[in-house]
Amino acid sequence: MIIQKFGGTSVGSPERMEQVADLISDGNPKVVVLSAVAGTTNKLVAIGQALTAGNLESARQQLSNLENEYLPFVDELLPQRAFNEKGKQVLATQFGIIADLFEIVQPGEKEEKIILAQGELISTQLFTLYMNAIGRSCTLLPALEFMSTNIQGDPDIPNIRKALNKLIDQSPKATYYITQGYICLNADGQIDNLQRGGSDYTATIIGAALYSPEIQIWTDIDGLHNNDPRVVEGTVPVRELSYREAAELAYFGAKILHPTCVIPAEMDSVPVRLKNTFEPHAPGTLISAKSSGRNITAIAAKDNITAIKIRSGRMLNAYGFLRRVFEVFEKYQTPIDMITTSEVSVSLTIDQIGQLENIEREINVFGEVSTEHGQTIICIVGDKLGEEVGTPTHILSALSDVPLRMVSYGGSNNNISLLVSSKYKALALKSLHEQLFASAESV
Repeated sequence: MIIQKFGGTSVGSPERMEQVADLISDGNPKVVVLSAVAGTTNKLVAIGQALTAGNLESARQQLSNLENEYLPFVDELLPQRAFNEKGKQVLATQFGIIADLFEIVQPGEKEEKIILAQGELISTQLFTLYMNAIGRSCTLLPALEFMSTNIQGDPDIPNIRKALNKLIDQSPKATYYITQGYICLNADGQIDNLQRGGSDYTATIIGAALYSPEIQIWTDIDGLHNNDPRVVEGTVPVRELSYREAAELAYFGAKILHPTCVIPAEMDSVPVRLKNTFEPHAPGTLISAKSSGRNITAIAAKDNITAIKIRSGRMLNAYGFLRRVFEVFEKYQTPIDMITTSEVSVSLTIDQIGQLENIEREINVFGEVSTEHGQTIICIVGDKLGEEVGTPTHILSALSDVPLRMVSYGGSNNNISLLVSSKYKALALKSLHEQLFASAESV
């Protein structure tokens, strides 16, 4: 079966849910993964934060406001009395689960994750009711009955495959199977999630588990573009690219795709196609094992980066120094994006600063430490990036007016990464685009 995933914007109103129903209803069996209705997750985050902070009155008011937003949504989507009543019962049940958490004496992360899960549980149940109301052959597959992670927090694909196939076999037969993105059970059997953007991840995990012929990620833009269309004019869709190119672009800022979602698809060689809900006949972008064959395919940018520089004479002709530095970041579970070294210094970047104070305290023993916030990583990606003579020169010449903080080249055959102050981000992206893609109509 083909896997189709639709994000929050695509199901953000009753009208858009109806459009998704039309899009999927071609008579071919498929699994459809849905996100929460646009805006819902942010509101659930706020409710969870108010609850754990002990501000019960604010949490209750925000919950009431959210429920009141959904009542007209249900009235418009499900006007038939019988289905309308079922839709209102969905709201009462899921919002009731949240309200019950207000009675817990010391709510914490566990309760916050239960709250966050309600967005997908509501959207999928309402969509399934609508499909049934218009006479479509449709069954809901609860993600919490098959989507699980192991003790490392990674998807447990063998168990997912076994549980999902069993659930499909035991469920009422249907043409369209609906399930929740984002949510899962962790190794302790508690409600958890796959982080923001995790619905993409859900779709590719299911696609790998079912050996699907294709995974389709439907969003509100025509495929992955060769630069950020929010910053640069004249960007064009990339029609085909490899798994490796897609993974690099997603990790370094291409918002259309979740960074980890390419991995399950690549492991089982399942193609991923990025499609536009609002232009369903546009070709979109196909991601597969096939090399794009291009020197440079696209550019992406990742904001909110912090650069850390450690300068120490003890690095000179020493061994084990970098290992000790990395152990500090491992201790505080903080991933490193970029790294460059010289004889007596090492510079690296992170995008998670929750443990920065602890990290700085421990690495201060290694030498002189300086930290810079407000940085942006710009990533230039292509399958043949390292094969054409002069490519780095071509890239750097485009940035003659942009101060470069770090340059990383050679760690991957698919990308060159540059660190700049975020105030130069727009200039850098535009200059690179003009130099690298001046005459591109599509790539």
